[in-house]
Amino acid sequence: MKNVGIIGGTGYTGGELARILSRHPDVSIAAMTSRQSAGKKVGSVQANLEGYVDIEFTESIPESADLDLVFVATPHGASMDVTPGLLEKGIKVVDLTGDYRFRDAAVYEEWYGHKHKDTENLAHAVYGLPEFYRESISKADLVANPGCYATSAILACAPLVSTGLVEGKIFVDGKSGTSGAGMTPSPRLHHPTCGESVIPYSVGTHRHTPEIEAVIGDISKTESDVLFVPNLVPMVRGIISSCFFNLKEHLSQEELSSVFRKAYAGEPFVRFSEEPSIRAVVGSNHAQVSARADGACAVTFGVIDNLVKGASGQAVQCMNLMLGFKETDGLDFPGLGV
Repeated sequence: MKNVGIIGGTGYTGGELARILSRHPDVSIAAMTSRQSAGKKVGSVQANLEGYVDIEFTESIPESADLDLVFVATPHGASMDVTPGLLEKGIKVVDLTGDYRFRDAAVYEEWYGHKHKDTENLAHAVYGLPEFYRESISKADLVANPGCYATSAILACAPLVSTGLVEGKIFVDGKSGTSGAGMTPSPRLHHPTCGESVIPYSVGTHRHTPEIEAVIGDISKTESDVLFVPNLVPMVRGIISSCFFNLKEHLSQEELSSVFRKAYAGEPFVRFSEEPSIRAVVGSNHAQVSARADGACAVTFGVIDNLVKGASGQAVQCMNLMLGFKETDGLDFPGLGV
């Protein structure tokens, strides 16, 4: 049995981590932090965890805690303050913020607006997308969990871009439920504003844009140029990314489908689907990908639950690799379906 901690336990991703880990066969949640809820039982703050997580929130990880791994689910910029100390103690870290996703600190500073204070560990961080970095994750002490939109888009783009047939700019239209914006209320998330609407935001400036470009380029060994348009839609959970490409030559539907079936053959959590559905994956760590050919053009799709495969579930998937567990442990359950 391994002991894990969660820093930032009252947010959506922290709560989702606790929900998943509470049923993990080889893990015990030994600590969860929350400055606002310190001293309170986890189940008294997050009612769905009552009877499953029987510990109190603490303001910080106790010095006496004997932990094998810590999940950091803080706001961006805060992780780099706590991660170095954890690593110095020999504790592995899965960081769910954006602090360690970029190899180049200058890119992080440009898009996140923070001076990076831990470039030493940044150089050793591994990007936590198991479908493409599984071996590196299994050897890592620090894993940077991908962004939710980025996960959906990369899964949808990488197989086709890796063929070398894509030319020009890639257009990504992402649609996400409101939980992707976190727990802090805002005018855009007010129900009368978003309840019966689709709202594009941060067009060309969203922080997941350079992440999508960098990882697609790394996987395919090619330059990538992405225009990303995120949209807020009136549902709580789920993302669908529709990705549009111009091709150097015509592909038949059979040829295009074959590219994706081969890319994800044997993957436990990514499935090719003729008709991708958010409801099919919500509540699970599963992703669906799909593709449609139209001569010298193609459109591909990536569908995930933004809180699971797009955040906490993927973090547990990485933890399993880092601690030597079966990759599907604690995650082998289907989506809700309805």
